[in-house]
Amino acid sequence: MVKAAVISLGSTSSQWTIDAMKNYFDQVDNINLKELEISISGKNASLLYKGKPLEEYDCIYAKGSFRYSQVLRSLSTILQEKCYMPIASEAFTVAHDKLLTHLMLQQYNVPMPKTYISTTINAARDLLSKMNYPIIMKFPQGTQGKGVMFADSYSSASSILDALSALKQSFIIQEYVETSNSDVRAFVVGEKVVAAMVRRGKSDEKRANIHAGGVGEPVELDPYTKEIAIKAAQAAGADICGVDILEGAKGPVVLEVNISPGLQGITKATKVDVADKIARYLYRRATEHLNKKHNMNKSNIMTDVNNGGEIITNVEFRGSRILLPELATTISRISNKDQVQISMKKGRVSLDKLDIN
Repeated sequence: MVKAAVISLGSTSSQWTIDAMKNYFDQVDNINLKELEISISGKNASLLYKGKPLEEYDCIYAKGSFRYSQVLRSLSTILQEKCYMPIASEAFTVAHDKLLTHLMLQQYNVPMPKTYISTTINAARDLLSKMNYPIIMKFPQGTQGKGVMFADSYSSASSILDALSALKQSFIIQEYVETSNSDVRAFVVGEKVVAAMVRRGKSDEKRANIHAGGVGEPVELDPYTKEIAIKAAQAAGADICGVDILEGAKGPVVLEVNISPGLQGITKATKVDVADKIARYLYRRATEHLNKKHNMNKSNIMTDVNNGGEIITNVEFRGSRILLPELATTISRISNKDQVQISMKKGRVSLDKLDIN
């Protein structure tokens, strides 16, 4: 029996994924992230769901908004050794922070727009005076294009800077890549791009996000763009994610890695059943994890037996005679030429090889 669960905030995309997983897994549970409790002590950590210990699963797909990044990282740290999880625990804090994402992409040599961050307002103003316009200014955290500002001159950027300083928020300054109000969403599952679309924004909108009014169209990516999308997913530690790419004059650059991507827009645009792709992949990885765990358990049993341990098995008879398992004769090295001493009492039989010279 292969058991799975989806931990989420209950979005439509999560429900689609759960429905698709039911075609493969024997049991799929829908777990509300808001009803999970994390218990941490000096010796161990545990998860409670609705006040009871969380059930054990072979696969858990955890997802949610950036507001729950610390909770998602914490629960994934507890669970990742117990089952297959497609998102690494550190991904929840890296992918939900644009600055950390760009640092990780840089370490994996993934192409991206030039990105800057300054520690003071004066340093930021000095940086703005040296930039080529237009530029993008945005908050490190945020989704669906929220918190992204466009500045076409130093004066407009300086005005945005004044507003940001009043909010006492850190921000990122990034070069603007001209793409005619469009970007690419590549949906990565495992080591494949299973679907991709071009998102085109409104004529007066610099953001191409579907949630900002953009329209999706299917696209077949070239091998290089697929390669950097997969590389970006690996950099973030996500087996399942959406990778946002800008195709500028200098080639494709990765803008963001979304570890809780929506399915409605890309499914509608590409006609690809992305939920089924995810479910199929999760089942394959879960069964691999389950088989690996069983093999490790067998290995541990063999080690114990080799060191003089015991095995538990059904009794096999030939007529009224008890047959020993092959493993018992192999480990004990007793053959039909040896004499043995058999001790018997109700419910117990023991056998010892006699040394006769």
